[in-house]
Amino acid sequence: MSGFIKDMETKEDLIGAVIQVKGALKGTTTNTYGHYAINVNANDTLEIKVSSLGFTTYTATVFSGPENFKNNIFLTPLVTETKEVVVVGSKDLQDFESTQMSKNVVTIEEAKKVPPVLGEVDIIKVLQLKPGIQSGGEGVTGIFVRGGGPDQNLIVLDEAVIYNASHLFGFFSIFNPDIVNAAELYKGAFPAQYGGRLSSVIDVKLKEGNKNKFGASGGLGLIASRLTVEGPIQKGKSSFIISGRRTYVEPFIDYINNKNKDKPDYDIIPNYYFYDFNAKANVELGKNDRLLGSFYLGRDAFKYRTRSNFDFIWGNTTGSLRWNHVFGSKMFCNTSMYVSNYSYVIKQKFETFDFQLGSYITDVAFKTDFDYAPNNKHDIKFGAYFTQHNFSIGRLQAGTTDGTVNFEAGNRLEAQDFGIYLGDEFEISPKLKANIGLRLSGFRKNQEGYYYYITPEPRLAVRYKLLPTISLKASYTRMMQYVHLVSNSGGTLPTDVWYPSNKYVNPESAHQFAIGPSASFLKGKYNISYEFYYKRMYNQMDLRDGAQIFSNPKIEEEFVFGDGWTYGNEFFVEKKKGKLTGWVSYTLSWNWRQFDQINKGLPFNPRFDQRHNINVVGMYELSKRFTLSLTWVYGTGNAVTLPQGRIMLQNIPGANTNFAIPEYMPRNSYRMAPYSRMDIAFIWKFAPRWGESDLTFAVYNTYNRSNPYFIYFEPEATATKNNYKFVAKQASLFPIIPTITYNFKF
Repeated sequence: MSGFIKDMETKEDLIGAVIQVKGALKGTTTNTYGHYAINVNANDTLEIKVSSLGFTTYTATVFSGPENFKNNIFLTPLVTETKEVVVVGSKDLQDFESTQMSKNVVTIEEAKKVPPVLGEVDIIKVLQLKPGIQSGGEGVTGIFVRGGGPDQNLIVLDEAVIYNASHLFGFFSIFNPDIVNAAELYKGAFPAQYGGRLSSVIDVKLKEGNKNKFGASGGLGLIASRLTVEGPIQKGKSSFIISGRRTYVEPFIDYINNKNKDKPDYDIIPNYYFYDFNAKANVELGKNDRLLGSFYLGRDAFKYRTRSNFDFIWGNTTGSLRWNHVFGSKMFCNTSMYVSNYSYVIKQKFETFDFQLGSYITDVAFKTDFDYAPNNKHDIKFGAYFTQHNFSIGRLQAGTTDGTVNFEAGNRLEAQDFGIYLGDEFEISPKLKANIGLRLSGFRKNQEGYYYYITPEPRLAVRYKLLPTISLKASYTRMMQYVHLVSNSGGTLPTDVWYPSNKYVNPESAHQFAIGPSASFLKGKYNISYEFYYKRMYNQMDLRDGAQIFSNPKIEEEFVFGDGWTYGNEFFVEKKKGKLTGWVSYTLSWNWRQFDQINKGLPFNPRFDQRHNINVVGMYELSKRFTLSLTWVYGTGNAVTLPQGRIMLQNIPGANTNFAIPEYMPRNSYRMAPYSRMDIAFIWKFAPRWGESDLTFAVYNTYNRSNPYFIYFEPEATATKNNYKFVAKQASLFPIIPTITYNFKF
């Protein structure tokens, strides 16, 4: 028996829906395209039960007949939450059956209950509240998973790879909440179909649009607004969805700057905005075929208008086309082609001279993935992929405005990434299940002749069921990474320069082990889990001290290579039912790097190593119309390098003393103050005749803590000619910020 499980109202596919055959101890879940396949007895009367979070449970009696048959199932959305919402427990029990560990799933419905950041619901910010995931603090782009760097996360949007998922210097992600369906994050035990990064996989799926009727949703906030429109192209057969979002603080900044520009001590405030645009369409070509297309465009713009105009613009563009085909009742295939581009450019214009510096990476990729269920004891996945990479590194263009002097420099490189994979999750006994996978990855770079890397990446995960709701899981994974983000672990040089592996730059690799129990109590009301992990990383890349990545055409001469290792404990307690829901997570971890050319070859903590990380999330339903939510986060302060003194210079006796040369401590040997923040939100729901709406009142940084952004030094005001004392000062970004957002859907 196979088919699709869909939303009755919109005809959208439901990801992760659970289908069970009563009395046969058989069950499975739908894949990321809503398809399922399960083996049942021929000529048998079957009682099936289908459940998904936010939908009424579906039960039916069907006759299997003598041959394979299709059974598409439509679930009705829940209008109000009642005691019948036991589907959460069913989904959790299915998770205990699986060998998968080190995984977090966040739906947009769950994300909307968490206090929004500056009025914007953000699915990545919610993932950062799970164990083992760190944000790095305010003003930091990227996330840090189990000791990995921001470039070691594979971020996928409808199959297309995203190279920078941040807006507003990491304060928002690029994922508009109105069009996101769900996000899956893997911290370890990576399935064989994923590769190319060392630390995590974040797979974001977009909604497909309503196939039955037209509708719109959006929000009006103090900082940004958004609008989404969806509807059928051919009713019941095809649909579209279009979504846009933009900030609009520029008029206010322009007003303040114009009002104060003539004041002698006034510093111009830089202007900033971002926008993103999503579009998606899907068409059913027949019973067994479907075509889906997705497009994303997003840009950030930072502009500073003084005597020399300065612009910094960066963003992503992606487009993907996917074909789903069902081969009989046991095999499902998804074939994809996508284009992805990330670029940034810095522009500066003087009176008679223009300067422009930028980099980009563009991918053109093809992949095909198969799901094959020969029987209820095996779930096999296999496929292949190919990616063409094009790099432009440190592209410099400069010249006079009249064109009399012009010059340019930089590197343009090409590389190919390819491979095949096979994985099988199979049942050894009712208590023991295993998943064995192998990914054979390859990389080719054209430099002084073609240079190849071919590497096996084995995967193994096992689950032993101690009790029906208590499982012990363990996993081992090897991962390879062939493209690198050139950055400095001290955080002092530009990032966003992607560079391929070649004859001189070996790929990064990692071995990760994880083990731990998980349990569900009181019919899925409470979930508790613990994981211990150890990850060893090789050929980690950094920049040598004083690196010149834009002026040196042989950029690999500026790199240094070393190793890293990280290990830790992750505790997670979650309450999923009742008026009060939420979770508490705690991570205790250690993170190290070692380079022969850095810190005298001694191990040091990378900047975003956090010994302790605590997240508390609570959501209380006061009534059907009112919900109160709260988050509290605490993390050990970032590791930084600070001067411990200054060398005194004096030309002749009696002359002024110059303390221009600082003497630095060992790499990242000082800790900034801990990061701590509480956010609260109050959601007031309305029920107008035309649809749904709510007002969300939120307060960011409720107790107005000044969290450290960076530390700088200034001479003490009482300093004399030969008696200087420097004082450390802390710079912070965001104080307490109240926001209000109006959300609507019709």
